[in-house]
Amino acid sequence: MIAALTLLLVFQLAGEVIARGFALPIPGPVIGMALLFLVLMLRGGPGDDLRQTAGTLLQHLSLLFVPAGTGIVLYGDRIAAEWLPLLVALFFSTFLAIAVTALVLKALTRNRARTAAEREQ
Repeated sequence: MIAALTLLLVFQLAGEVIARGFALPIPGPVIGMALLFLVLMLRGGPGDDLRQTAGTLLQHLSLLFVPAGTGIVLYGDRIAAEWLPLLVALFFSTFLAIAVTALVLKALTRNRARTAAEREQ
């Protein structure tokens, strides 16, 4: 488990270094997650240790929301002052996520149907 946690933290650190080094507007952990995804695709998927560690982290995911909740309480005045742009961003990002998910699902369903039809022939 320590090796898998170290791997996750190394990729997060790499993402932070890239984000800060190139002054990118993308958070470092997101870049690190994308790099980890690429490496895992090249390796053929996660190993058992990483899979088990990720499962354990996901079981305790609610603990990771405590800092976000604290930030909402701490910056309540700023949120109250900028509620409209936040609301617009929230609705737009939700719509965009639903639309992208629908398009990906449609493409995967079409691809699966095509693959099934080819197997029948």
